[in-house]
Amino acid sequence: MKKSLATLGLLAAAALALAGCTDSGASPSPAATDDAAGGDEALTPVRVAALPIAETGALWGAIDEGIFEEHGLEVEVVPAQGGAQAIPALLSGDIQFAIGQPFGPIRADLQDLGIVVIGNYASSLAEGKDVNAVVSLADSGITTPADLAGKRVSVNSLGAAGDVTIMKAVQDDGGDPTTIEFVEVAFPDAQAQLDAGNIDAAWVPDPFMSQIVGAGGNLVVHPYQATIPGLPLLVDITTQQLLDSDPELVSEFAAAMTEALDWAAANEDAVRAAIVANMGIPEAAADSITLPEFTSEVDVAAIEELVGLAIEFGVLDAEPDLDTLIQPQ
Repeated sequence: MKKSLATLGLLAAAALALAGCTDSGASPSPAATDDAAGGDEALTPVRVAALPIAETGALWGAIDEGIFEEHGLEVEVVPAQGGAQAIPALLSGDIQFAIGQPFGPIRADLQDLGIVVIGNYASSLAEGKDVNAVVSLADSGITTPADLAGKRVSVNSLGAAGDVTIMKAVQDDGGDPTTIEFVEVAFPDAQAQLDAGNIDAAWVPDPFMSQIVGAGGNLVVHPYQATIPGLPLLVDITTQQLLDSDPELVSEFAAAMTEALDWAAANEDAVRAAIVANMGIPEAAADSITLPEFTSEVDVAAIEELVGLAIEFGVLDAEPDLDTLIQPQ
């Protein structure tokens, strides 16, 4: 059964506050044991936080395909709003892994919390229709990046790649990025917030991007593509403590994820079917979704460029130690 991080986060946040700048990490998962009936090794349960967005179709589909079971893992997907929101649950041991934007682990590294990136999950597209965009309603008068100056723009996590790349796109288009008011809104709630007039524009991935634009809305800009084409969208995250205490589990999960992403890249129809099954959207809508590049290879140079922009715009005040933070398995 899927469980939300909303409840877990309240408990885990207290653990994070107590942890301060320590390396408190997730507890190791129970070791696999022999099955009494057949002598086969039982599956090791792991809990993975992931956003309820189209990109997670690769994970859902790979689980259904049995890829993780082949690696001895029984995966429970825990819905999360973003990588940063999953950090407390990782530190408290409520989950073992998370899939989220790079900024969550970047900020955790600056706090010396012992969070590591063990692989890439998905990257944006360098050209053509990208996987996320800033969108606005048809009658908003917002059609270009410069039009976002002085407006309320939603992102799913404040102070992350969304607002950093949006500010850069606005600056490059001649607007003043310092006048944007960013509002934190979960992706599934963006349409309702636009309709209610609580925000002027929203940064969303598919299927929400295509749904809003398909209903007559404006596609204002693909901010990743406009600033750092091919920027990593999502990365695989765990704790240094788990990596040190159970390297075999982390290695097996990373190997399963690499196989899962390779499978997803070669089986788009199955990924779309998983999106339909897990997000409850019509098949026609899933067919129109722009899928990312599913890859386990981390583009460190692109993340370095993102960090540079974040420092330029005052979102970060220091550089993370990427050699410590990024530890591909």
